[in-house]
Amino acid sequence: MTVPAPTLPLQVALVEDDLPLRDATMQALTLEGAEVTAFPDARAALGWLTADYPGVVVSDVRMPGMDGIAFFAQLRAIDPDLPVILVTGHGDIAMAVEAMKNGAADFLTKPYASADLIRALRAAATRRALALENRMLREEAGRGVRGAIPGTSPVAERLRSVIEGVARSEIDVVLTGPHGTGKSHAARAIHDLGPRRGRPFVAVDAGVLAHEDAELLLFGRDPAPKSTGGSVGLSRTGLIERANGGTLFLDEIAAASEALTARLLALIETRQVFPLGAASPRRLNLRIIIARLGDEDARDPLWRRLGAVQVAFPPLGERREDLPEIFRLFVARHARALDLPAPLIGEAAWRHVQTHDWPGNLHELSGYARAFVLGLADTGTPLAGSLTGERSLQQIVADFERAVLEDGLRACGGDVARLQEALKTPRKTIYDKLAKYDIRPRNFR
Repeated sequence: MTVPAPTLPLQVALVEDDLPLRDATMQALTLEGAEVTAFPDARAALGWLTADYPGVVVSDVRMPGMDGIAFFAQLRAIDPDLPVILVTGHGDIAMAVEAMKNGAADFLTKPYASADLIRALRAAATRRALALENRMLREEAGRGVRGAIPGTSPVAERLRSVIEGVARSEIDVVLTGPHGTGKSHAARAIHDLGPRRGRPFVAVDAGVLAHEDAELLLFGRDPAPKSTGGSVGLSRTGLIERANGGTLFLDEIAAASEALTARLLALIETRQVFPLGAASPRRLNLRIIIARLGDEDARDPLWRRLGAVQVAFPPLGERREDLPEIFRLFVARHARALDLPAPLIGEAAWRHVQTHDWPGNLHELSGYARAFVLGLADTGTPLAGSLTGERSLQQIVADFERAVLEDGLRACGGDVARLQEALKTPRKTIYDKLAKYDIRPRNFR
């Protein structure tokens, strides 16, 4: 089977201590259109290579200082997916075979033909390109779900894990929780991370469901036949049909009337839409996501008929650990939208964020962040609302301390030594606090 060549120029990091052989190999690879960076020893190469290097490493086994096998082990620590081709003498074949078992891309014995090296390089480069592409897709997916459910608390981690799991399937989903807890963002993330991400995502909110023309907006209308005197110019594709092949998101379904609820029930059970004036129904291919408050009465049978996975979203007050990250995210978003510099978050603002109950959940916190960016936030009474909940002084202080540590790590790029200096606190105390709050410095690098 012929391995397709990568579309970008072949990139090679060549590690060879023999100068004549290094120059000859560079010349042969350059003539094949490769971009070659050569190094006389493993140490020099390690100082240059990174986990996102898009090419292939070619290394001799026998080298002074660090040999090729030890070099390969170091590269595996940098990036296990980085392809390494080892060049060996006859006495090194056993070592090379062992390295192949541990993940080396290939090995060649001296003397080797340039064509054999090029063939091995192209195969390894193709695998490298696929590995980096898959990594990028995973990172984008991770950013998508983390943007929908920010935070580091166990609750946030669980929600992200559940959303990633249900997104990969075609199953319908019911999202429950109070207003402003992130259900609409989660619905979009489920669509974007799932197999229908290239298809339409249509959101239907309470404003549409409660509208006097809700049935027309949702189900559309077919033109009356000319034989009946109708006009062919009155057709309208409904929102439900526009979601065909993709995802239909019904938000705040309790706002629908009884008559509309009955039609939506029929849609859920049959996956057919019957536009006004149509002669027959049309079958649709839909994934349905429903958001509900969780306290609707028996007049809300839609979610029970859906047979879907249910995901519960807790109020923001139960995610205190996530407040600093979410607030920073909102401040950055509003500053960008308003074309203003993001202001420094001072002690008074942090106290307010950590002590307020946020009954309006994410909506209220976002509104406060916008006011903060505009310089209109009132932090003069930072303990307002804090005494109406069940949080002790110890918990309030702990939440504030966690926020200070996370903010400091972010400012120091995850460098604990710099954080220790900035906070003027013994290193052991810093590490004890980081362990207490399960804060990992590497997440801030």
